[in-house]
Amino acid sequence: MAVPSLLYGSQGGLVTHLRQQMLAELQRRNYSPATTQIYLLAIRQLAAYFHCPPDQLGPEQIRDFQLHLFRDRKLAPNTVKQRTAALRFFFGRTLQRPQMLEQIPVPKAQRKLPCVLSPEQVTRLIDSAATLRDRTMLMILYSTGMRRTELCHLQVADIDSERMVIHIRQGKGRQDRDVPLSPTLLNTLREYWRWKKPKTYLFPGQGRRADQPITDKIVWFACRHAAERAGLSTEVHPHVFRHASAYYTTFPSSFILKTIGLDRAQSVAVYGRYGRLALEPARRANQDPFGQSPRAHRVRLGLREEHLHG
Repeated sequence: MAVPSLLYGSQGGLVTHLRQQMLAELQRRNYSPATTQIYLLAIRQLAAYFHCPPDQLGPEQIRDFQLHLFRDRKLAPNTVKQRTAALRFFFGRTLQRPQMLEQIPVPKAQRKLPCVLSPEQVTRLIDSAATLRDRTMLMILYSTGMRRTELCHLQVADIDSERMVIHIRQGKGRQDRDVPLSPTLLNTLREYWRWKKPKTYLFPGQGRRADQPITDKIVWFACRHAAERAGLSTEVHPHVFRHASAYYTTFPSSFILKTIGLDRAQSVAVYGRYGRLALEPARRANQDPFGQSPRAHRVRLGLREEHLHG
């Protein structure tokens, strides 16, 4: 079946009333830009797979598409679950076909324990950062447990040295929260500021993007390069620091419980949810996270000359 041109632009994307209708439904529910983009992409991929307008598809095609994501594209269960959420939104909310929801099952996601680096490995990673900017980013990730997108959008004004907290504004779920600012991290931030003198964003882009934050890929590459320089075989990405932060800094002593079990009580501090309870773990995490490793003194030492270049 030929796809009507009014549904697709020159690059194959939904650009007409279906896209606008779905976009309007997402916006009036205040979905985040990232979620909106992912949902629209999922419906575009659905239409491209069948070469057919998505509103003309039925349960059989949806079933085939979900199998295609698992069998052919070999996407992770959580990724397919996200695509499924987009399908359910499109048919249930945009097209007002609630009877379709029973035909679009949500796949069961895998629950795996995350990889948690040892304090020794964390120290090696931070010490192996290629530049002062990379070192500062890695220290923030470990010390605060924030997400890489939250790191990218940090502003200079978010560093509150008087109260010794860092403000995270509009994080996941569009929620604000404060995280502790360690003295060691504060010293590194001051050194970084004297070097770069950022004005608005703590980590601004370069060239034409100087007034914009860096992209999250910059953070990802900083982690990968540090891991290569440190000689770590473990797959290292920004979220690994978040797990390590939860394990070693957020749940000290008897409060550790199951550490990263991610039930309601334990997800409070690191994941910023259930804000009514979030302050207690923050009060307990009053030790400098860079003082818990046998080699932590290396992090607290002066910066190597190579960190000031690149």
